[in-house]
Amino acid sequence: MVRQERDRWGSQPGGDPQEPRHLAAQAPARARRRAAEKIFANEERLEAERDRILVRPGFRERVEETMRSQWREPVVALRLGDDLRFDVPGRRLDGTVKGKRLVRRFFWNILRGIGVAAAYVFYLSNHAGGGRSGRARREFHVMGPANAMALDLVDRLRPAKGPWLVCSPSSVAVVDTGSTSVDPADAPQPQIIWQARKPQAPDVGLGTRTITWPDGSSFKFPLHGRTEAQHLRQYVESLR
Repeated sequence: MVRQERDRWGSQPGGDPQEPRHLAAQAPARARRRAAEKIFANEERLEAERDRILVRPGFRERVEETMRSQWREPVVALRLGDDLRFDVPGRRLDGTVKGKRLVRRFFWNILRGIGVAAAYVFYLSNHAGGGRSGRARREFHVMGPANAMALDLVDRLRPAKGPWLVCSPSSVAVVDTGSTSVDPADAPQPQIIWQARKPQAPDVGLGTRTITWPDGSSFKFPLHGRTEAQHLRQYVESLR
C-alpha cells in the first residue's frame, strides 16, 4: 500500500513527495513564466525611464497649453518619432527627392551597401527556422501619389528637433519644441510648423495613428516610445 501511494503521487529528488507528479512537471514552466514576467517588467521600467530622460516632463503641458489657448478646444499632444519611411513616387525611402544630393547619395549608397550586407546576414539568421514572412515586411509611414497632399505636413516635420502632433475635435497641428531632453524651463517657446482646421483639415484616426487626405495619401505617424503609445491609448479610451 505504501509503495502504491508513493508511485501514485511520485517523488522528485529534493521536491515535495506529497506533490502530484503532474504538478511537479509543471513547476519548471511556472518558473520560466515568472522569470519572463520579471524580465518584461524590468524592460518596461527601463524604457519608461529612458522616455523620461528623452522627453522631460513639462513639454507636453507647454504644447497643449499653447494650442488650447489658440484653438479654444480640448487637445491632446503626442511626441512623434523620427523614423519615417516613404512610399511616394519621386521620393526615396527616407523622403528625400530623387535626383537631388547626388554626391552625398553616392557615398551614402556605399555605406548602405555595407549595411545591406550586414542586414542580409541578420535576416538569414532570423529566418533560418522558418519564421513568419510578415515580420520582415517593411512598414511605410508616408504613402500616396506623386506630389501627395501628405507631403506638406511631413516635409515640415522632418527637420523638427522635437516634433509634437496636436489634435483637437476640429484641428490638427505639428509643433516643434526643440530638444525634449533639456529642462523645459530652458527650452524655446513651442513653434507651430504646420496646422490645418476644418473643413481643410485631413481626417485623423487616432486609433489607427493615421492621418488621411482627400487625394488618398496618408501619414501613419510613429510615436516616441512606449510612454507616448500609452498616453494615446488612455486618451482614446477616455473618448469612448
